[in-house]
Amino acid sequence: MSAVPTTPRRHHHESTTPAATPQTTRVASSHIVQASPHYQTTRRHSLYGTEDRVILDPGSRIWKVGFSGEGKPRDVFLAESDTARSLWTLNRASNPADREEEDRVLEAKLQACLRSVFHNSLLTDPKSRKVILVEHPLLPLHIKEIMARVLFNNLQVPSISFASSHLLALLAAGRITGLVLDCGHLETTVLPVFSFRPLYPHLRTTPLAGARLSSHIKALLLMFGTYIPPATSLSAAANIPAASRSVRVPQDVLTDKVIDEIKTRCCFVGEPFDTDPSGARASSPSGGGGGDNSSELDLPPSDPALSESDFSRVSAEIESSFSSAHAASSSYSVVSHSQLAGMDASHGHGHAGESRVQALATMYGRHSTATDIHLRVDPPPAQQTGTGRGTLIIPGWVRERAAEVLFDGGDVDESSVAEVILDCLLKAPVDLRRTLASTILVVGGTPMLPGFIPRLQAELVRAVTRIAAHAAPPPPSRSGRPRPATYDRYAALRPLLPYFAILNNPLPRPPASTHAAANAGKAPAFTPATMAWVGGSLAGALKTGGQEVNREKWDEAEAQPGEADMAVDDAPPRAAPAKNILPDWTRTPLPVGAPPAPRPPPVTGAVEAAAPPALHAQSVAG
Repeated sequence: MSAVPTTPRRHHHESTTPAATPQTTRVASSHIVQASPHYQTTRRHSLYGTEDRVILDPGSRIWKVGFSGEGKPRDVFLAESDTARSLWTLNRASNPADREEEDRVLEAKLQACLRSVFHNSLLTDPKSRKVILVEHPLLPLHIKEIMARVLFNNLQVPSISFASSHLLALLAAGRITGLVLDCGHLETTVLPVFSFRPLYPHLRTTPLAGARLSSHIKALLLMFGTYIPPATSLSAAANIPAASRSVRVPQDVLTDKVIDEIKTRCCFVGEPFDTDPSGARASSPSGGGGGDNSSELDLPPSDPALSESDFSRVSAEIESSFSSAHAASSSYSVVSHSQLAGMDASHGHGHAGESRVQALATMYGRHSTATDIHLRVDPPPAQQTGTGRGTLIIPGWVRERAAEVLFDGGDVDESSVAEVILDCLLKAPVDLRRTLASTILVVGGTPMLPGFIPRLQAELVRAVTRIAAHAAPPPPSRSGRPRPATYDRYAALRPLLPYFAILNNPLPRPPASTHAAANAGKAPAFTPATMAWVGGSLAGALKTGGQEVNREKWDEAEAQPGEADMAVDDAPPRAAPAKNILPDWTRTPLPVGAPPAPRPPPVTGAVEAAAPPALHAQSVAG
């Protein structure tokens, strides 16, 4: 039998100073307290406790999941890992039968994703975990209902808390007031937040986002990219040079995975460059400019301005000329019919349209310093007769200037990323504009492009300072009256120029005011794509969040139609009670603002002294 170990005692000759304390005991104790070697924290997680909530940030393509109280998600994955497509789109079928079929398919996909979150990514029991769902303000209600139905009925979670992604992102930045821009895959949304209250009526959105960027990159590669197919034999690969085998890029090569890899690994945002002193945009040059730059000579002087978004818009005629299968998969893939329609009609107009597109490519290539990239890709199924993989050559100017489509505005329905911020500031109250302009936060996956945030700062300044001096003023309405002034869209925002500041700008400009100096680049160093999730993790650790829906309340709402009496056949269908308990800011009243200032109580003595004697006697008699 081994002897019981005794507690070691200190000898009298040992020093009692703290320097004599052995360091090995401290290291051993910290190793025992630590929960996991992969997470540097002393809090225990999925296998040991149920205090931490599950934070779900479900996007249309990429999901971010993890536990509250952690600084980064446990797992980030593609919802459609096989095809890299979106789970849902902005368009919904008009036919009720097709709509029900889409909802069933979407429910099956969401159920697979949510089961993978709990059973594969987090390794936890969903029955004992409360869920915080980071939702987009414009998330359709039917998608929210499908997620709640899967979480409650299938996984049986105790409760779901719905929190706004813009609000949580601002919480992660350590602010309670700011203007949050979320540039995701389907759309770009700007929402002002004041004193932790989202101002939903002032929300502005634009479809220029990651999906439009992907389609624009695909359109540019189809026109200006080069593809080298694999050689048919080893001897041909050694004897035939690659330049003689180069062809135009087939559409089957540019799959969604290849476009996503090009966008995330090869593309970046270049600096803006001017072509005339008036500040006109180089990405949408006009023939009437009077600049000294030689690139203006490449453009036809009689043609209107050629915008970047014209590259990525689609028409049925052009799509049918390429591939019907690809036309069914993407609605923004090739050059617009307005540019290339003349090519099919007559040769003269075709050369003019082609010269305009080629002039823009020549101008970008002349000003670009980026190098071409050779990317190894799988050959299309119809050409898999060679040895090895094909090579896709991406021009350097495509890598640098593909994101110009996000900053090229002027359209009423498709405002640029900078214009949607300025439009939101115009709709905001006047006394909040300075505070909102100095606390702009940019989040989302698309701002992860290198140079996106500094370029956005430059575009904000450019859009406000640009005066339409190159446009001819309108003629006077009557003879003898003064000519009306030229319309200046953002003249009311010009005093805010010294106050523009982006919280997470990695390269802030020299501040022009104290507000800009206190906020520019001061946000924590979280990536823009994870800001909303980090805010949800912080809210879960603080035991706060959005509106919470319990499972008991959900079960009661679902049981109401079965317990109620059957309505007559000709009665109009009513909404499901399950939808009524889900938070929806479009149907609920706006949150109550700050209470009004208390009024000072009136002085009773002065009132009685000022009152007439007859009224005073009447009041006493009454």
